[in-house]
Amino acid sequence: MERERLLAILKEKSYEKREVTLASGRKSNFYIDCKQTTLDAEGAYLLGRLMYKKIEAMNEPIDGVGGLTLGADPIATALSIASFEANNPIPAFIIRKEPKGHGTGQWLEGRKNLKSGARVVIVEDVVTTGGSSLKAAKRAEEEGLTIVKILALVDRCEGGREIIEEAGYKLDSLFERSEVVD
Repeated sequence: MERERLLAILKEKSYEKREVTLASGRKSNFYIDCKQTTLDAEGAYLLGRLMYKKIEAMNEPIDGVGGLTLGADPIATALSIASFEANNPIPAFIIRKEPKGHGTGQWLEGRKNLKSGARVVIVEDVVTTGGSSLKAAKRAEEEGLTIVKILALVDRCEGGREIIEEAGYKLDSLFERSEVVD
């Protein structure tokens, strides 16, 4: 029931049939603006619960969840809250696109919650070519974290999975393009 409801919210709030240029530079005749869903109270709640269930099903310890700002921020937060509700708190972290311009100049926010070598899941809103996911994974590794999996809300099924897997990572998603796109 939760998955079906989240899909309904995605279709209602995030899916648009129109010409757009994606972050990858590719042109598309549809857009999935997941932030409309991940910033919705019910959407965030359902997303957190469903992604936590995916992590729980992995049956291995996970020390953190996070990804590249801005798309991953509400996902990591929702997932972290769901893990707390399940009595298995997993801290969230944020990877900046550029190092902080003042203070410590750090790339990763939430670092004090993660030890070196921490086993983490990179979260993503939409995977198209996999570029953002790989950038987040590489930066997390440079920060001393161990990537266990990349978990996306939607996989557009446009080659991103193959690129991510060729780079040595596992990708899982809550939904695929065919479930969201009319």
